[in-house]
Amino acid sequence: MIIQSLWRANSVASTGSAMVAASGRKICYGIDMGAPSDEIVAIRLGQNRGDPSVITINCPDQLGLGCDVSRIIFEFGLRVVRLDLSTDGRWCFAIFWVTPISGSPSPIKWAMLKKRLVAICPSTRAPMLLPLIAQPRRRDIFILQVCALSHSGLLNDIAQTLWELEVVIHRGKLATTPEGKAVGLFYVTDIRNMLQNEKRKEDICSQITTALGVSSSSCTITLAGPEWGGLDCAPTSNLPPVVGNLLVESLPELESALRSMGRQGSNLPSASVSTDNSLSPGHTLLQISCKHRKALLYDVMRTLKDLGIQIAYGRLSLLPNGNVEIDLFILQADLKKIIDPQRQNTLSSCLQMEVLHPIRVVVINRGPDTELLVATPIEVNGCGRPQVLSDVTRVLRSLEICIFKVDMGRHLISNRQWEIYHFLLIESSEQTLTDSHTRFHIAEQVRSVLIG
Repeated sequence: MIIQSLWRANSVASTGSAMVAASGRKICYGIDMGAPSDEIVAIRLGQNRGDPSVITINCPDQLGLGCDVSRIIFEFGLRVVRLDLSTDGRWCFAIFWVTPISGSPSPIKWAMLKKRLVAICPSTRAPMLLPLIAQPRRRDIFILQVCALSHSGLLNDIAQTLWELEVVIHRGKLATTPEGKAVGLFYVTDIRNMLQNEKRKEDICSQITTALGVSSSSCTITLAGPEWGGLDCAPTSNLPPVVGNLLVESLPELESALRSMGRQGSNLPSASVSTDNSLSPGHTLLQISCKHRKALLYDVMRTLKDLGIQIAYGRLSLLPNGNVEIDLFILQADLKKIIDPQRQNTLSSCLQMEVLHPIRVVVINRGPDTELLVATPIEVNGCGRPQVLSDVTRVLRSLEICIFKVDMGRHLISNRQWEIYHFLLIESSEQTLTDSHTRFHIAEQVRSVLIG
C-alpha cells in the first residue's frame, strides 16, 4: 500500500510540476522521495550547520491535515523554507524542509516533535475515504492554580514549563497582590490526556514549583466543573473600542487603523494573491508571493482549512531575496474548481489579510495604566495559535517590563472567534510607558517575535 501511495503522490506531483512550469514561474521543483519507508513521519536532520532538516509525512489524507502539520512545526520553533505536498484525496505525501526560527528560546525537541506529528496523522487502518475536518479529541478541562512570589519573567516560566510538559493553556488570569505575590488561575488541557492521573498532576506541579522557587510557590490542579464555564466565548462588552477597530474583516480598513496608530504605510507589508483556472482541467491554481516570515505556511493552511478548501498539490519555495512563492492546486468542498468570481475574490481577500496581518498587537491607555493587547484568530476546529503567551512574555522579559495583571480569553467578534490577551504593564523608575515611541516599540517587538 505504501509503494502504491507513493506512486500516486509522484503522479500528482509530476502533473503539478508541469502545470506550475506552464504558469511562467522560473523555479523548477522536484520531489526527492528517497527510499520508500513504512514510517508515517520521518525526520532527517541537516548534516551541516545551516542545512535544513527534512520532515516527511506519509499517511492517509484528511481535510486540514496540512494546517495541523504546519501548526505543530511552527509550535516547535521551525520555519518551513521549502515544501512539496501531493495527495490524491485518500493518501498524502508531503516533505517539509525546515530550519530553526532565529531567536528560539531552546533547542528543537525532535523526538517530541515526531511524537506529536504521528499523533495527528490519521490511522492507516482507517477507511480510505476523505473525512471531514478532524476535530481535536475532546479533552477534560482542568483548573491549574499557582501562587508564587512575583518576579520578572514569572509568567514566561509558567508558560514555557507547561509547554514542555505538553499542557495547553486556553484561558487564564494572573494578578499581583499588595504583598508581592502572583496568583494565577489557568484553564488547561493535557495533550497526553493523563491529568486524571494523580502522579501526572504531581509531576506537573513539581516542575512548576521548581521553576518558580519551591520554597515560595504552590500549585494545585483540579478538574473543572460546569460552573467554570469551559472554553465558551466571553462577552465582548469589556473590550476597549480600539479592539473593534483592529478586528475588522476589510484589509483597507485594518491598514487605515494601523496607520492611525503610528505604523507608516511604507512599513506595512504587501503580498500578491491570484487564482488561475486555465492551467488545469480539474483544479484551481492558487499563487501567493510575499515576504517570508515566521508561521507563514501555517497561516495560509489555516485560512484554507477554515474556508473548507482542499489541496491536491502544493509547493513552497524560498527565493534568494527573502520572498517566498507558494503554488497550490485547490478544490472547493464540493470537489469542484473555484469558478465564481465572487468566491475567488473572497478567497484572495481572506488570504491577503491572513498573510499580511494574522495577529493584532497594540499598546493603549487603560485609565492611568498601560495595557498591551494581543489578538489571534482561533481555527474553525477550536485550536488557538500556539506559543503566543510564551513568546509575548519572553519579549516583555527581554525588555525588562514587568506584568501586573494578565487576562486571556476567547471572544466571538463578527462571527469569528479570537483569543485576546490583556497584559497590564508596570512602569519602572528606569522606563516610562507613557511615551508614544516606547509603546510603539513594545508593540513592534511583540509583533516581530510573533510573526517576524
